[in-house]
Amino acid sequence: MSNKTNAMRMLDKQKIVYDILTYDVGDGMINGIAVAEKINRSQEVVFKTLVAYREKSLYVFVIPVAEELDLKKAAKAAGEKKLEMLPVKELQKWTGYIRGGCSPVGMKKNYSTFIDRHANGLKKIVVSAGKIGMQIEIEPQLLAKCVAAKFLELTK
Repeated sequence: MSNKTNAMRMLDKQKIVYDILTYDVGDGMINGIAVAEKINRSQEVVFKTLVAYREKSLYVFVIPVAEELDLKKAAKAAGEKKLEMLPVKELQKWTGYIRGGCSPVGMKKNYSTFIDRHANGLKKIVVSAGKIGMQIEIEPQLLAKCVAAKFLELTK
């Protein structure tokens, strides 16, 4: 296997089983819907990782690629009055990842993580492996265990 990402190393360390899916990034199409098509998975099982914050606290939300994060539900999940999306230019500084390659696993710190409840009913979901062009396919319960995530209603 080519270079493992932080996310993969972390999953390996916890002996969590996952599959690696790769896709071509040459066309610059790296949004979640394009990625779902490229890896031949339905949009319902491909999830994106979003980071929101309030003051000095960051929160990670994992939701289906075709959905939109409901900031009110996200704030409630995080126990905050309100949340704002972390600006893209701040993403790498806080998570170690760049836009399009942000994995919920292996960030610089262990942030509170929430996975959209729809994932709980799926056999496997796909999330970024922490690098553009690489995805991890994993059982949602194993992902949740790895990052100590809760399953909650998060989308609009």
